[in-house]
Amino acid sequence: MLKKRIVAVLLVRNGIVVQSVGFHKYLPVGKPEIAVEHLNKWGVDEIVILDISGRNFADAQLEQNITRVAPFCLVPLAVGGGIRTVDHIRQVIKSGADRVVLNTSIFDNPKLIKQAAERFGTQCIIAAIDAAPSDINVYDTFVHGGKKRTGLSPKDLARRAEDHGAGEILIQAIHRDGCKMGYDLELIAEVSGAVSVPVIALGGVGCPAHMAEAVRVPGISGLGAGNFFHFTEHTASVTKALLQRAGVDLRHDSYADYRDYQFDAQGRLQKKADKDLEELLFVHYVDEVI
Repeated sequence: MLKKRIVAVLLVRNGIVVQSVGFHKYLPVGKPEIAVEHLNKWGVDEIVILDISGRNFADAQLEQNITRVAPFCLVPLAVGGGIRTVDHIRQVIKSGADRVVLNTSIFDNPKLIKQAAERFGTQCIIAAIDAAPSDINVYDTFVHGGKKRTGLSPKDLARRAEDHGAGEILIQAIHRDGCKMGYDLELIAEVSGAVSVPVIALGGVGCPAHMAEAVRVPGISGLGAGNFFHFTEHTASVTKALLQRAGVDLRHDSYADYRDYQFDAQGRLQKKADKDLEELLFVHYVDEVI
């Protein structure tokens, strides 16, 4: 059985990593290469970079972003943003990406998925679906950065992507973006139950406990988050320790290991006992006699 993955999603706007709130408010974080370097150290299993600068096509800026971060990335790297042709995909992979993320193209030009899968393999193609509840209490999907409604349900769009050759689905809840309320579990279950390929969940994570809830949804292979990883250090390592305790099989190879620590109800680290802290602070070393 494949191990579950912790997936860090970096949103890049005009060359800078940003935090996103509701798909319309963006707060600067820093340089992509620095963010990638830290995430590698903290134990994420995969990094997804999405360029949200608003271009309708992949250009030299996207390739430059990949070239900047690739030397610092020691885990699989997926990249998306304005990719419209097979040649765009080839250039992205040539620049250092392992996989590509398609969003608008899976609705406007689903044949691109098939062409790309035949050329580069299904494992190379991630279909990203942005979804939110509609007025009639069902989910709708959106493209062009959440601006254009497709009229297709998330499960129908996911099935279309799978039928054309997508090797994985990334389902993002627009209405949970940056809200720290947790994943939309109903949305995730709808999509994962409709396809046979792995699914990455994204949107709404505010604490490790939210990932612990979503990992139980059948078909989920990756737990994605964006803003969550920008607030504190070692977020991925702490989250993995909590999930491991809940019986989830994960990869642990970071220098920071919290599996022997205690957590509160939200999955946050608890303070060590005073006795343990005293032992850490006052360790007596006998002078060495030579």
